[in-house]
Amino acid sequence: MICILHGYLLEGSGSNLWTRAVITSLCRQGETVHLFCQENHPEVYDFISEAYAYDATLQKSVLFQRESPYKGRCILHKPWIGETLPVYVWDKYEEYSDVRPMTELSDEEIEVYIQRNLSCLKKIIDENDIRVLHANHAVLMSVVARRIYSDLGLSYSIMPHGSAIEYAVKKDARLFALAEDAFAEAKRIFVIGKEIRQRVAQLFPSIPDIEKKMVHLNLGVDTALFKPIEPSERRQNIERLCRQIEGTPRGRSRQQSSDFFRQLHTDLPAETLQKIIAAASDYNGKRTDEDAEEKLLSVDWQKEKIILYVGRIISGKGVHSIITALPPVLKRYPQTRLVVVGHGPLREPLEAFLWALRNGDKELAWEIIRQGRALEGVAGEEVLKESEYYLQNLKEQGKLEAYFADAAEHLKEDTVVFTGYLTHNELRYLFPASDVAIFPSVVAEAGPLVFLEAMASGCFPIGTYFAGMAASIDSTESYVSEAVQNLMKLRPEPQHTVSDLVTNIQGALNLDPAYRQALRRLAVEKYDWSSISRRFSRELEDMAG
Repeated sequence: MICILHGYLLEGSGSNLWTRAVITSLCRQGETVHLFCQENHPEVYDFISEAYAYDATLQKSVLFQRESPYKGRCILHKPWIGETLPVYVWDKYEEYSDVRPMTELSDEEIEVYIQRNLSCLKKIIDENDIRVLHANHAVLMSVVARRIYSDLGLSYSIMPHGSAIEYAVKKDARLFALAEDAFAEAKRIFVIGKEIRQRVAQLFPSIPDIEKKMVHLNLGVDTALFKPIEPSERRQNIERLCRQIEGTPRGRSRQQSSDFFRQLHTDLPAETLQKIIAAASDYNGKRTDEDAEEKLLSVDWQKEKIILYVGRIISGKGVHSIITALPPVLKRYPQTRLVVVGHGPLREPLEAFLWALRNGDKELAWEIIRQGRALEGVAGEEVLKESEYYLQNLKEQGKLEAYFADAAEHLKEDTVVFTGYLTHNELRYLFPASDVAIFPSVVAEAGPLVFLEAMASGCFPIGTYFAGMAASIDSTESYVSEAVQNLMKLRPEPQHTVSDLVTNIQGALNLDPAYRQALRRLAVEKYDWSSISRRFSRELEDMAG
């Protein structure tokens, strides 16, 4: 019996989505899976048929028990870990008063976290027929699995994801040492593409035969959930999305939005801007905006071109580059909207940037670019390089005034629609209703799952051509022409990002829609979760012996 060690929640993208998708697929195939994680609302996931919480003394309480809609079932175990939740990139999490990047934790705090998980996991293993463990991320669940192996002899596998490698293992010698030890004893290391394989091999060259441990495992997509629709059906899809979020708790209110924009004006001092942004960010970002339905239903889904961004709203994801590229795109395609789905500390700075562009406030626009990362709370380098390179290049060519004029003319208050947080239950309706989805990540990622969801939905994907994104783009080679494939690629160097976006978005919006079926066919043939989960299960069974 499999036990997956996740350590975090199930909502959202990345490893959370991977965990949800693989477990759902395994349950459909009749498997029983134990899930060890911190999910606060397990009842919303239909694949979970039993859920238990453990207190500080390891006493178990039943959260619920119910029939599974699948042949198999998932049993969730939520260990008590105290108030501290170690993360890779800071974010807000309900129920945790102390959320910190694990690089900021003391040795003692790291050890306490590991021990609390370890003692609970031992109890779960003792009470269930668990024969093999799988740990998500390079740290810290891999360390828990390593100690179980040392104490109980239970084999384990690891799936490294880009965030843990880039934000923890590479930045902290303590975390590197813990990861190296865990990888050395793992029986399998699941890697999603050549790039992550190379990263792991380069990180741990002293581990004997590390290449032999690595097993390629595609990322996947639920092609039954994400599928193309006709343009005439787009409005209906958005109405379904609105019904899906009806009655759900909300994040930013109409009043907060109104108060924020009312305080923006020309000649705004930098310190005042920071205070306004901090005050406007005081809401639960992991919820949908109060007026999301109103904003989405204001779009003409039949006539307008729709550009979509889904992900964290942080500089590392590159969403600022999309907004910087909008004025020249809108000049050519004035009936275009950008829909931004997600949450993060760069949202309010970007909304202020949009306000500055609409109102011809060049100084404020430059100020936000210059201190963009500081405005989202990132120490060190502040400037949004991709935006700065693009505007500086326009200035050198004598075209900057025309850029700001185009922005003032074509950017309206509702050109960019921020929805707040949406789950995949809603995104299944939004991707097929969009023309182009853009993922201009600045940080190399093992594999952006949203890229595959766009493909399965017939929405043209554009992303930074490196790491896992490059592998996804390369896989389209025999399905679309070279010219079409090139439109998916953004060069990773920051001096090219925005100019590439301008060119590629315009090219994608002018494409023959025949590419939709080609991308859909690729998603079904190569990336459906069912085949991926079967291989994952076979490998774990082989490990268990």
